[in-house]
Amino acid sequence: MAVCLAFAEKRWRSLRHAAHGVCRLVRAEAHARIHLAATLLVGIAGLALRVSMEAWRWLILACALVWVAEALNTAIERLADRVCAAHDPAIGAAKDLAAAAVLLAAVAVLAIGASLVLPVLAGARS
Repeated sequence: MAVCLAFAEKRWRSLRHAAHGVCRLVRAEAHARIHLAATLLVGIAGLALRVSMEAWRWLILACALVWVAEALNTAIERLADRVCAAHDPAIGAAKDLAAAAVLLAAVAVLAIGASLVLPVLAGARS
């Protein structure tokens, strides 16, 4: 029983650290706040358009993709700035690649969202 409690306690602590990371991301990063607003808009639009359960799965996955990319980008930027405060071309390239991951994820979200929402809107017009 003690082993189970210790395991559960460690998992709970890990979950708290992760939740703290999400809060820190939203508080400290302007782009994360933009992602938050976009995520809320996606949710509102999905509810208003009454998208299918399959569409919800794709929308949730797409939004999660952007959040994961943004969190990893922020982590890479913070670590890079900590390791080398001066400008370093290699670190700059790594930071650019991490930012590119967020951009690519955002473009994918737009494509997924359009592929799911435009047919619903077209059906509503006919």
